[in-house]
Amino acid sequence: MKATGIVRRIDDLGRVVIPKEIRRTMRIREGDPLEIYTSSDGEVIFKKYSAIGELSENANQVADIMHKLAGCPVVVFDRDHVVATSGVTKREFQERRVSPELEELMETRRQYFAEDSEHMLHPVEGMEQTSLAAMPILSAGDVTGAVTFLSNGSKQTVSELQKSLVNAAAQFLGRQVE
Repeated sequence: MKATGIVRRIDDLGRVVIPKEIRRTMRIREGDPLEIYTSSDGEVIFKKYSAIGELSENANQVADIMHKLAGCPVVVFDRDHVVATSGVTKREFQERRVSPELEELMETRRQYFAEDSEHMLHPVEGMEQTSLAAMPILSAGDVTGAVTFLSNGSKQTVSELQKSLVNAAAQFLGRQVE
């Protein structure tokens, strides 16, 4: 655990303000759920809650099926990180952050298909691999993550099958969260 040097007092309603710098660094947005842990040492720890992360086994199964049916790599994200992959080296993608481009796509609740766009979407921060298709995962009206097909280098346009699969996967995972 890393000390920040910031001290805050609890108000009369039991609230504490998380400083803006920490919220920005940790990508904590208004309305984000936080899980609260305590330790026997008297520590209170806040951790961002990821509903998709809780379903990582289901997300891995969905990614595997999509990869087998469509023949290109699949990555499933929660709002901040890679949760599941298929068709790529898991170690290379594990716990990588969502790119600002994909974050904006999720926030605006838009879908992305490579053929419909002039620019290429790089869904994983710090990686050059581009996306063929991306769809936000919605649960009870809230964005909880995204599903993407990655380009496998040989094909840069998305097929109707891939469009249908990415849409079905996003809907399935969204319903699993509910």
